[in-house]
Amino acid sequence: MGADMSNNNNPPPTSHAKDLFASPALSLSLAGIFRHAGVAAADEAATSVEEGEEGSGGAAERLEEISSENSGPTRSRSEDDFEGGEAEPEDDDDAHGDNKNKKTKKKRKKYHRHTADQIREMEALFKESPHPDEKQRQQLSKQLGLAPRQVKFWFQNRRTQIKAIQERHENSLLKSEIEKLKEKNKSLRETINKACCPNCGVPTTSRDGVMPTEEQQLRIENAKLKAEVEKLRAALGKYAPGSTSPSCSSGHDQENRSSLDFYTGIFGLDKSRIMDIVNQAMGELIKMATVGEPLWLRSFETGREILNYDEYVKEFAVENSSSSGKPKRSIEASRDTAVVFVDLPSLVQSFLDVNQWKEMFPCLISKAATVDVICNGEGLSRNGAVQLMFAELQMLTPMVPTREVYFVRFCKQLSAEQWAIVDVSIDKVEDNIDASLVKCRKRPSGCIIEDKSNGHCKVIWVEHSECQKSAVHSMYRTIVNSGLAFGARHWIATLQLQCERLVFFMATNVPMKDSTGVATLAGRKSILKLAQRMTWSFCHAIGASSIHAWTKVTSKTGEDIRISSRKNLNDPGEPLGLILCAVCSVWLPVSPNVLFDFLRDENRRTEWDIMSSGGTVQSIANLAKGQDRGNAVAIQTIKLKENSVWILQDSCTNLYESMVAYACVDITGIQSVMTGCDSSNLAILPSGFSIIPDGLESRPLVISSRQEEKNTEGGSLFTMAFQILTNASPTAKLTLESVDSVNTLVSCTLRNIRTSLQCEDG
Repeated sequence: MGADMSNNNNPPPTSHAKDLFASPALSLSLAGIFRHAGVAAADEAATSVEEGEEGSGGAAERLEEISSENSGPTRSRSEDDFEGGEAEPEDDDDAHGDNKNKKTKKKRKKYHRHTADQIREMEALFKESPHPDEKQRQQLSKQLGLAPRQVKFWFQNRRTQIKAIQERHENSLLKSEIEKLKEKNKSLRETINKACCPNCGVPTTSRDGVMPTEEQQLRIENAKLKAEVEKLRAALGKYAPGSTSPSCSSGHDQENRSSLDFYTGIFGLDKSRIMDIVNQAMGELIKMATVGEPLWLRSFETGREILNYDEYVKEFAVENSSSSGKPKRSIEASRDTAVVFVDLPSLVQSFLDVNQWKEMFPCLISKAATVDVICNGEGLSRNGAVQLMFAELQMLTPMVPTREVYFVRFCKQLSAEQWAIVDVSIDKVEDNIDASLVKCRKRPSGCIIEDKSNGHCKVIWVEHSECQKSAVHSMYRTIVNSGLAFGARHWIATLQLQCERLVFFMATNVPMKDSTGVATLAGRKSILKLAQRMTWSFCHAIGASSIHAWTKVTSKTGEDIRISSRKNLNDPGEPLGLILCAVCSVWLPVSPNVLFDFLRDENRRTEWDIMSSGGTVQSIANLAKGQDRGNAVAIQTIKLKENSVWILQDSCTNLYESMVAYACVDITGIQSVMTGCDSSNLAILPSGFSIIPDGLESRPLVISSRQEEKNTEGGSLFTMAFQILTNASPTAKLTLESVDSVNTLVSCTLRNIRTSLQCEDG
């Protein structure tokens, strides 16, 4: 590995090998990679260092030591050290001294720093190809006047730097997960301390010597928390003792470290530069949200607003990405306006709190985290807050890849009745993150929120992004490439739906016709809360997020099925054991409204549900949670010959998509929830369906008196997902019998749906 610098008969050098392979030096060099901006960063990246081949065993990639707060100036070893003869001795007289009486002084190694032009050319090639082949290195070395090995070592060093940055971000995400576990641990402790249910008065803790179930769950949760802490410590172990990771605290120095130091040290950007970027982005967002033609043109065919990109480039002096050296990216821009049922402070708070933001858009966001807070903002409203965030965006199918994006969020109060939230990606951040992670970047996007009377807000949403072109399944290519999948209409329709759900959850004067089968207000809230948790779990389970490992199998009817499994060790909200999830996405020649109404109708459930075959289905309760009659939570009972099964069903619909999630529930447990008892410990494993239009909006529309029916012409992209507990033991392994059973379930259900809707040839 690397070049042999000494004869076998001579003792090995004691200083160089130790300097290059000692882990503290490696950690210090990684921690200081982006400590200085501009030329300093370029000089560090330019230093030529001897390295071994990547992926070889024995030693890791060798990296030049860079002086930091915890180490003195260090020397690098350039290509000249390998070739010999070019290294300059410290003194000629010493070099020819008596070798028998004294050791020869070590030769002072000279090192080579690349010029700014050489660095610029190598950076340009690195962005296109982080792993250049021999031909590319030869060509670049001739062009720059460098040896091929110097070019090779520079690229190896650069890749090592990128890996260090990626690890820092992973540590930050891991830290946020630790905080969540601590909060959950705290809530479990509070639950244990409660002597009885506040609604029904039934004791929740045992007074005898038997350990309560809640305490058992608390102990399990503590064990999981300790394991996560050990995992975090192991991840941080790669940093040298005495040095600090940018994503965690280490002593008083790290605690007192400001966000300004954080950004100067890692991304080469100070706070003033970030504030300049977000203020400029805020100005662009306000123009994009308020200006009409010629910047935005309305399509006569679809009614959607289309961005005039030539006018956009002229208005904002944007560099044309096609002429730059960056990889080709597709531009997506959309704008939409709606009125939502929520007060202004609550809506602004949901954007400032990353957990509330993620819960507000469960079908769009699979993962999200606040990487760092740059500015906390002023007062209780946090006006002027700026934070660096990460999000993984998804569709409700594993057939469309997720989009990972880092961005800075800026929340600003424009007037007493108006706020603006802008998200924008910063080049300096993304240039130092592994290109495989940055699939998407946000141009100034966000929303303008205006307070209206009676708890209403008008929201103008602008979504503007550029994404790397990636392979998308042909079935979803139209809706993804048109910008509908992650566009403004999707975001604002989801926001409307969630705000309506919240209004109906808090309402105390719901008409009886919209709330049947549940006698008390507390029972209604408990059922709605349980249904919301079920829907969140369903959305979390079926996307293409990196938390799932999907395996493709072929169904008995020829469709592709994605299968994944997971083990639930301690979550009381799901059954404990080995859980199998199977997802299948197909196109059906049925309008989304017809398909949604068919699947949520309890009178037609026996037509597709294998479990209810041969039985009768009756509705026990029906709770409205939105203005549309399709937004409701229902409790149904399936009466079979041997027994009865109770089903909790949550149906949701908006202008973009519809969803039906359902799960079998314990009869005693759901009856307790209907009286108002806490539902957080009721185990539930949801299955269900997701329905979106196929995106073919260009086809002629049928004239209709109902506005919402204009978008129902054409087919549906239909995703069905089933989750099954295959074994109650978490240590069990997935068997072929389980896979075959779920394969049969998917195939039979899909065949029943096609038969009932008379689309067997779809």
